Parts: sequence; C-alpha cells; structure tokens
Amino acid sequence: MSTTTTDPIADMLTRIRNAILVSKHEVTLPHSSIKEAVARLLKESNFIDGVNVADNTNAPGKTMKLTINGENSNARISEIVRLSKPGRRYYVNAKEIPVVKRGRGIVIISTSKGLMTGDKAKAQKIGGELICKIY
Repeated sequence: MSTTTTDPIADMLTRIRNAILVSKHEVTLPHSSIKEAVARLLKESNFIDGVNVADNTNAPGKTMKLTINGENSNARISEIVRLSKPGRRYYVNAKEIPVVKRGRGIVIISTSKGLMTGDKAKAQKIGGELICKIY
C-alpha cells in the first residue's frame, strides 16, 4: 500500500505522535533526506533513541525506523507540532525564533545552512522556515 502525502514532514510527526499514544517504541516510515535530517536533530536533542535507514526489500526506496524510547521507558516527547505548512509557510528572522517551554523544548528551523535547532540558528544569527516544535 503506497500512500502519498502533500506534507511528508507532517506525516512523519503524526506517525511519531500516534506511536507514542499507543505506547509503541518504534515507528517505520518512508525515507527522505529532510525527514532523516529532522529525525537526526530529534536524536541529537535526546527526544528519540535512534534513527536507522535501510533499503526496502519489497518496495522501491528506503525506509527509516525511528526508535522513540526503550521498551520499558516512557517517551520523552510530550508534544510535537508542525509549524510551517504547505498552505501557510512560517518564516522568521534570528531575533524572532521562539523559545519552547522556557528552553526545555526545541524548534527545528530550515535555514540556508540546512536544518538546525532554533538555538543553533540564533547563535549563528540566521533565520529561516520554522518546521516544527517539540517538547
């Protein structure tokens, strides 16, 4: 079954959100480089445990398996929200990058230097498109 979506990042975030709601510790989804970059930022920020990209055996393309948490532990993501949508893009300059939950959460921003967290973008004084916020 192949599903096409107009917003693959929103699809990825929804799959993570749904997996957490039903207490699954892993989620598998189609691979794309931007989704992998978002997942790697989540891992760097210690919101998920692992990112594994593998060739798909029964369909074209690659799949990505995200390990949200260990089998006997709770997820560290309380909320994951898409900010910029295909119908309404959300751009900010470096001074306007929001702080999520007084610094306990992160915002992922797409800049001219690639995807990064809001803190890194502020430090480099560059703005861009707000992708999502996680805490």
